[in-house]
Amino acid sequence: MKDRKKRVNKSGKTGEDIAVKYLETHGYRVLDRNFTTDIGEVDIFVTDDRTLISVEVKSRLSLEYGKPVEAVGHDKVKKITQVTSQYIKKYRLFGVPVRFDVVEVYLEDKTVNHIKNAFDSYLNY
Repeated sequence: MKDRKKRVNKSGKTGEDIAVKYLETHGYRVLDRNFTTDIGEVDIFVTDDRTLISVEVKSRLSLEYGKPVEAVGHDKVKKITQVTSQYIKKYRLFGVPVRFDVVEVYLEDKTVNHIKNAFDSYLNY
């Protein structure tokens, strides 16, 4: 069990590194990584100079457990939106448009699928 957890943590970090490189090469500027509060964590915050984008990274070695985005369920969406709200409050980003993306990273061939507007938030900022 411990070995599997180590592999998952390592693949998660590797996936986030690949996602950051992908986002930077596509014109996004990274604002923060692994922003954590008592509620949870957002993997990456980026901007395109107009929008604050909250990015959830999901990595997979194979499709044995389904597509990466399928791991972003209702509870995860709720946590991501709540943590994003805390980020906005902390940095006083009121009035800035917000978007929620998911970046799928397929580790075997290091390919990326960027899903823009993967979900909507029910929170008011």
